[in-house]
Amino acid sequence: MQRFSAIHVLGILLCVLGLSQGASAQGFAVYEQSGCAMGRGVTGVAAPCPDGSAVFFNPAGLSFEKTQIGLGASFIGPFGDFTDNTTGQVSSLNEKHYPVPNLFISRPFGKRLALGIGLFAPYGLTTDWPTTAQGRFLGYKSVVKGVFVQPTVSFKVNDNISIGGGLDITHLSVELRQRADLSTQPLGATGLTFGQLNLVCPAAACGTVTPGTDFADVNLEGSTYSVGFHLGVIAKVNDRVSFGARYLHGQSVDISDGTIETAQISVPNVRVPIAPGVLVPVDTVMASQAFAAGKPLQSGQGAQTELPLPAQFVVGTAIKVAPKVTLFADYQFTDWSAFDVLPIDGEFLTSELVENYGDTHGIRLGAEFEVNQRWVLRAGFDGHNAAAPDESVTPNLPEGKRAEIMGGVGVRLSSAMRLDLSYMRLSQPERAGRTQPGPNNGVYNFNANLFGAMLAFEF
Repeated sequence: MQRFSAIHVLGILLCVLGLSQGASAQGFAVYEQSGCAMGRGVTGVAAPCPDGSAVFFNPAGLSFEKTQIGLGASFIGPFGDFTDNTTGQVSSLNEKHYPVPNLFISRPFGKRLALGIGLFAPYGLTTDWPTTAQGRFLGYKSVVKGVFVQPTVSFKVNDNISIGGGLDITHLSVELRQRADLSTQPLGATGLTFGQLNLVCPAAACGTVTPGTDFADVNLEGSTYSVGFHLGVIAKVNDRVSFGARYLHGQSVDISDGTIETAQISVPNVRVPIAPGVLVPVDTVMASQAFAAGKPLQSGQGAQTELPLPAQFVVGTAIKVAPKVTLFADYQFTDWSAFDVLPIDGEFLTSELVENYGDTHGIRLGAEFEVNQRWVLRAGFDGHNAAAPDESVTPNLPEGKRAEIMGGVGVRLSSAMRLDLSYMRLSQPERAGRTQPGPNNGVYNFNANLFGAMLAFEF
């Protein structure tokens, strides 16, 4: 039984980490790093909001006039389900809201230099299914937490052009919980699986292992540090029109301390023939052949892998079409084709998973209306294609092309303090996917509600 495929569990875990373009892009990334920007379609590469979030949206956009501090969070509430094509069985996500906080600080030094720092989580989301969900054998809980600390510098070349850059110090942690299906596991050296047990032993004597028989709970965790960089430029044509671009360098992430913790789940009333006339409970067999020291499901074993966090390039414009109305448009390219294969080196098994991701392209549109000196109204839209091909759509992330509609409001609480609130509705068309190894066997329906809030200080 050494051919047990436990190592694929680690592969799924690390695939989740690799899906790093999120709530308004793809995968587990969170682009909503400002209550102001979220309300206007998450635009801002040409004119970041005055809350310090230029650290994320464009390092060239730090204020050269005032100190800015932004403290906020996005609250992400995914919901959806999977429907099996054959049986019609439906499994639904556990509906929860997950907070993703952020903090930005920037300060000018003279008229041409500004420094800033950001503490934010551009990678962080949880996909949580019941332990009885159809896809539990690929994963029923996937957690990604990515915390960036980005010291940033911005320099004003002249009255029209500013440039900036930052160093991304990244801590990534991941967790995946899944069940293992006894019916798919090898039955000794017979060339059969436990699901075919009755070909060698009648059901009356040995019992039956039906598809979807849980025999192990597997919890995988890993974390690592990585470093990247972020560059940006903003060009102001005049007081009404500006253009901006930013480049987030891809990071090669090496997770060397992944750990697999396992727990055996009892399978009653099933016995295995180990010799003529000798039947042994399957729990006893699996304890010695799968969970014992040196076996594939030994608890506490380690594994490592390497995968890319792809580069991003964003370009956009901001146009003040009227004294109180500004329009925004951004385009984003993400180099997801870099995520082709995922090599895995475990203590007992090795594997290479083929992902075949494709590059993604997204468009964001936004508008901002200054009602008066106190109130600002915002609205926006964005859309993008999917990164994952059909064969990579699983319960860990049922990702597809998406469209989002956003709205927001800003209110000045004092001369130095403003509150920005926003809402996003994420809509994704139904997409074919799978809950088990092999071809797609059903349809995923996945959507989300997002709420953003930021308290901004400017003085």
